[in-house]
Amino acid sequence: MFPAMRVKILGLDPHQQYYIAMDIVPVDNKRYRYVYHSSKWMVAGNADSPVPPRVYIHPDSLASGDTWMRQVVSFDKLKLTNNELDDQGHIILHSMHKYQPRVHVIRKDFSSDLSPTKPVPSGDGVKSFSFPETVFTTVTAYQNQQITRLKIDRNPFAKGFRDSGRNRTGLEAIMETYAFWRPPVRTLTFEDFTNMQKQQGLIDFLFMDNINMIVIFKYSSSFIGSNPVHMKGRGDQCIWRL
Repeated sequence: MFPAMRVKILGLDPHQQYYIAMDIVPVDNKRYRYVYHSSKWMVAGNADSPVPPRVYIHPDSLASGDTWMRQVVSFDKLKLTNNELDDQGHIILHSMHKYQPRVHVIRKDFSSDLSPTKPVPSGDGVKSFSFPETVFTTVTAYQNQQITRLKIDRNPFAKGFRDSGRNRTGLEAIMETYAFWRPPVRTLTFEDFTNMQKQQGLIDFLFMDNINMIVIFKYSSSFIGSNPVHMKGRGDQCIWRL
């Protein structure tokens, strides 16, 4: 999946063993189409029949809380497909549907039912996180030529589409000035958090620029069950970069 999702998780027990996993669930029961003259997505009917559940278990699992907290956890090896007969372990999605990625932190003693082909297990040792900012619509062909070019230029899996000899202008020239794609996370000061709390009363997310989005969320010890939650200012920090 590109752009790859990357998270940094804090607040785990350094000595406890954890799995990190991701699944992608439908946002609603609708199918969409893109209306070019108005540049909008419109509902086109009911959603297609549900696909088999798939869970991507991060390849660094099983690992200690200390190990997870010392690294940025990247999901750059997660692969998507619209082939319902897929036997490669890819996450199966319908085209022209809206989906929500969810990140799951699963303690070892609650992982007996964890499987790439079963729903994520539930329990006090399983905590799930999702954000409305990460909802996306699946397509088999991009609906915007600039996005098509951007992803061909930046997606490591699209080398065959590139022409190394062509001149870069317009959007591409702007993109070249960044040369980042995965920039380091800026360290926030106490003053940053104080100002945000005064303005919003809580910390939801930060836009660092027009290309990168940093989402700060909380790993809450008061979480109950395995339902996805939008954390609102309790617990420890995690960072989500798109």
